[in-house]
Amino acid sequence: MIQCCFVIPIYNHHETIRATVEQLLRFDMPILIIDDGSDISTKYALTGLVNDYPLSVRLFNLPKNLGKGAAVMFGFHQAVTAGLTHALQIDADGQHNHDDIPTFLAAANNSPLALISGWPQYDESMPLSRKIGRQITHFWVHVETLSFKVKDTMCGFRVYPLEATLATMETKTIGRRMDFDIELMVRMYWRQTPIIFIKTPVIYPKGGRSHFRPLEDNWRITKMHTRLFFGMLLRSPALIARKLKRN
Repeated sequence: MIQCCFVIPIYNHHETIRATVEQLLRFDMPILIIDDGSDISTKYALTGLVNDYPLSVRLFNLPKNLGKGAAVMFGFHQAVTAGLTHALQIDADGQHNHDDIPTFLAAANNSPLALISGWPQYDESMPLSRKIGRQITHFWVHVETLSFKVKDTMCGFRVYPLEATLATMETKTIGRRMDFDIELMVRMYWRQTPIIFIKTPVIYPKGGRSHFRPLEDNWRITKMHTRLFFGMLLRSPALIARKLKRN
């Protein structure tokens, strides 16, 4: 049986964090919230949650905004320090479907060495710009992995096996912002971590707040894909041999 916690990175989502946490309490797992330099309204909301649920909620405050990836990686280290084997990453803004959590946990228990990832099923609330961006990233990920088995690398709804995850993080500096989810999954795939995808509905809440910065984050993701492409070239013989063996 795995020992799992929730890891929630948060940056200025005071409107949604209480509802998110209260839906997670029923799973009786530690909830690790990493405040990535949020505003005062969010800090008040987080303090209230810690006071109301001291046995379930642990709050960690980063000194300034370091990025989603940096917050999640900090949470992973805290989970390992607490003796846990897995961490379920979930967003603070209510975008992910909490009813699918039992399915994710069951898959992690059945395959404890695997990375369990959401395979988003979007509705009409998804902005066109984000849809195009995802299609571009999917193309490059198929190139970087020489595989169509990696269904989605941008969903932040995942159960990570912490031993394999930290081992991957130690081999290379992983992107600390919006490039984090993509790069970590590709590098875990390269290291032959099994990846299981589970279809899950994902919404863009009306009036939701996005921290995606088009110019800065798209440039960062472009640089990341460039690094991964050349990394693929170095690994291509092993990736091709692996593909042939599987076939």
